[in-house]
Amino acid sequence: MTNKNNERYSTELKATAVKKMMPPENKGIRQLSQTLGIPEATLYSWRKKARIQGNATPGTKKNVEKWSSEDKFLIVMESFSMNQVELAEYCRKKGLFKEQIEAWKKTCLSANEQEENRTRELATELKEEKKQARQLEKELRHKEKALAEAAALLLLRKKARAILGDQEEE
Repeated sequence: MTNKNNERYSTELKATAVKKMMPPENKGIRQLSQTLGIPEATLYSWRKKARIQGNATPGTKKNVEKWSSEDKFLIVMESFSMNQVELAEYCRKKGLFKEQIEAWKKTCLSANEQEENRTRELATELKEEKKQARQLEKELRHKEKALAEAAALLLLRKKARAILGDQEEE
């Protein structure tokens, strides 16, 4: 079925549809489907292929800040090695602001730091939990010994009463 769709639509139409999903137009899949008369599933497939090829294709009218992390990351990747002039041209072409891309870049670059900090926090919590578990095990052993001692005393008392009770009767 996919082959029939691929044969049915020209390369130019596919390129046009994907371009309309990309910034600055960011047309939604539903809107494009109605405008171009192409099934939504086909447009989703084209968008997925464009993303795999490294194109940011949000395909929604959402605010730029509400784009998926994947689309923001692709924009950062596309613009990472650009100088200021190229970046300004890129931003105009895509309908973005340089500050947005810089903020996304910082987020991408600091992602591993957040992971490292979280790992440290988890390690500290684990250490505390282990310490608490050892303390609870120590208390449990102490209480088990006390309980065994109490049981032994009760048993001795019972035996003593049995012995002393027998002596009183005689």
